[in-house]
Amino acid sequence: MNTAAIAQSETRNSVLPMVIIGLLFFIFGFVTWLNGALIPFLQTICDLTAFQAMLVASAFYIAYTVMALPMAAIIERTGYKNGMALGLALVGVGALIFIPAAYTRMFGIFLLAQFVVGSGLTILQTASNPYVVKLGNPETAAVRISIMGLLNKAAGIVAPLVFTALVLSGITGISEAELAAMSAAANEAKLAELAGQLVSPYIGMAILGFILAVAMLFVPLPDIEDEVIEGQEEVAVTLPVLLKFPQLILGSIALFCYVGVEVIAGDAIGLLGKQAGVDASTASQLTAYTMTFMVIGYIAGIIAIPRFISQQTALLMSAVMGMIFTGLVMTGSLESTALSAASLSLFGLPEVPNAVFFVALLGLANAMCWPAIWPLALEGLGKFTSKGAALLIMGISGGAVLPPVYGHFADTGDGQMAYMISFPAYLFILFYALKGHKMRSWK
Repeated sequence: MNTAAIAQSETRNSVLPMVIIGLLFFIFGFVTWLNGALIPFLQTICDLTAFQAMLVASAFYIAYTVMALPMAAIIERTGYKNGMALGLALVGVGALIFIPAAYTRMFGIFLLAQFVVGSGLTILQTASNPYVVKLGNPETAAVRISIMGLLNKAAGIVAPLVFTALVLSGITGISEAELAAMSAAANEAKLAELAGQLVSPYIGMAILGFILAVAMLFVPLPDIEDEVIEGQEEVAVTLPVLLKFPQLILGSIALFCYVGVEVIAGDAIGLLGKQAGVDASTASQLTAYTMTFMVIGYIAGIIAIPRFISQQTALLMSAVMGMIFTGLVMTGSLESTALSAASLSLFGLPEVPNAVFFVALLGLANAMCWPAIWPLALEGLGKFTSKGAALLIMGISGGAVLPPVYGHFADTGDGQMAYMISFPAYLFILFYALKGHKMRSWK
């Protein structure tokens, strides 16, 4: 069989696994980007500061640090498919915990629910990302991950809109000022009504998680083994060995920085919207704005890589755009302008304050970071790929660390100027694009 025929055969054989993994990416994209709607919502019903509200993201993303290596060990024992089934079941359990959280409005229970859901997604991410990287040519890995990211972020557009339709239907347009003006009894009744609207959607999410977990056990998803590079045959896969790969360790830090700024752009946009006077219902939908621009970025990446630009060039462009748009967020107006209104109208989105528009544009800047960092960081790892992927997954903890820092500065100063914490993160991503991914020795 000639090379072209082999390539066509490999492509056909990878279609069904890609479809299955694509469905998973949509699911955990939907669950992940619910946070953008959930954060301003919980800030209202639990009477939280910006710092406390961003702990919703922290509880979710810290699971990736705490659970990544244990989940990698589980995958080694169970294989990819059974591990993914377990992850879906954990998402279902976490969704069930939202029910007592809603009835009691106890913030700690909400955080526990977020951690359990995050733990389920940890095993899904640990298994699915290296799987996609290894399903074809390494040079086009960023394209495959971009397709997965497109589904993930498309779910991010849908999630806040579904949240608003299911949770806030009939009680939209309520501002913080109107709630504050109510009597104590009326305020308590309204907040209980708001919280109670979480119950049915999360029961539905739990049922769906359990059904998909069972279905995953029966889908034809083949295991893909890590390639053993010459010289690795007798080397045990241990943490000290993994630390000898600079491209992996620096890649994990780059992912830490990227996820931190991505979560701030996607989840904190609602808080900045509320600062600008947007009502609670609209603020819960603003994550969809950021996700819209991320989808545009993913589509551009699918078209351009590697036809016009390399994976590392895409990462370089992302870092530069991130710094430019961050500066515009910090200096933008908290009122709507013709520029933002005209730009958003192209995508059928209502106008928002100018600074909020530039936060949404950070989605465009962030889009290619994840697809580019993964293949660059895993290049040359051979048999260490699976455990290396677990270290990269731990980098997702940037979503647990940087958003509360943003929340602290937003509480003590200005929500716009708090975006300054994104600058050092984008600078490190720039370093990784220029040099870090090329390093094969610490000397």
